Formats: sequence, structure tokens, C-alpha cells
Amino acid sequence: MAQITFITGGQRSGKSSFAQKRAEENSDAPVYLATAHIWDEDFHRRVKRHQSDRGEQWQTIEEEIEISKHDLAGKTVMLDCITLWLTNIFYRNNNDVDASLELAKREWDRFIKQEMELFVVSNELGMGVHPENEIARKFADLQGWMNQYIAKSANDVFLMVSGIPVQVKRQKAKSRKVKVGRSELKIGHS
Repeated sequence: MAQITFITGGQRSGKSSFAQKRAEENSDAPVYLATAHIWDEDFHRRVKRHQSDRGEQWQTIEEEIEISKHDLAGKTVMLDCITLWLTNIFYRNNNDVDASLELAKREWDRFIKQEMELFVVSNELGMGVHPENEIARKFADLQGWMNQYIAKSANDVFLMVSGIPVQVKRQKAKSRKVKVGRSELKIGHS
């Protein structure tokens, strides 16, 4: 089972930077699991900026929906981000909240069965302006419900406030062995 650190907060609150720092402290060769679909030139520039912020030690995997199909056992992974992943799922399901939530939960449950250190970035949409149209309100609901689902499975949860990480959940990790190459590493507490 994955050891999960869930990092949520508003736009430009420092979520990705915090997750990246934690992943780099945990591994010399972290994996960046990018869920973005590039919709326009502005977003393309944002992706390029994020890529340049990461060092060459990062391996990047791009996956818009099927995050569980990648073998990440024994690795440190930064998933950025849940909001874009849910956007892709919501779009594929023609804005059906129930079908999207069911698919997202099923995919998440398969994904976290792998033994990995996982740093997950998400947006806290419910703390912003009330969405002005029905589809935006449906998506904000989907995001809120999925954030709750992920937070329940997480060992640690941080809320980013103006660049400051506020820990809102801490669960002592159980000791476990992770195979890395020919070696076994003991992770967590006894």
C-alpha cells in the first residue's frame, strides 16, 4: 500500500513546490506523474515552467486518466494534480458527476495498492468563489468529494496557505519493507 502525503490548497498557494521539495528529500530519482491535458498555449507555458523547475533527476510520466497502469512500486512519486485528472475524467464522462466519481475512486484504489511514497497535489476549489454555472458547480462538488476520499486514504494531509504548509492530518506510518533493486529498505516506524 502506498504511503500518501496529500497536499491541497488554493491556486498559487505553493502546493507543487512543497510536494516537489518533499519528493526530492525522499529520493534521488523521483517520478513526476503529470495528469494535465494541454488545452491552450497559456497552459502549455505553465507546463514548461513546471518542467524547468524540476531537475534532471526527475522521470516524467504523462497520464491523463489511467494512473494505475504504471508500475511505480518502490518509487517516490509526485502526482500533479488531482484537479486536472478529475477534469479529464469529468470530460470523458460528459460531465456526469456520479460516473466520474465512481471511475475516479476505482482508479485511485487500484493506483494506491502499489508500495510507493506518493505526494499528491490537489486544489481546494470549495474555498473559492461560488461557481457561476451548473457544470462548474458539479465539478466543484466532484473535486470536493474526491479530495475527501483521497484524504481518508492519506497518511499525512497538508493545507497550503500563502506558501505555508499547515498539517491537518498525521498518521504514524507502519514499518514496511520496500524492494529497491536487489536491496530491501525498511520504511516507517516499528
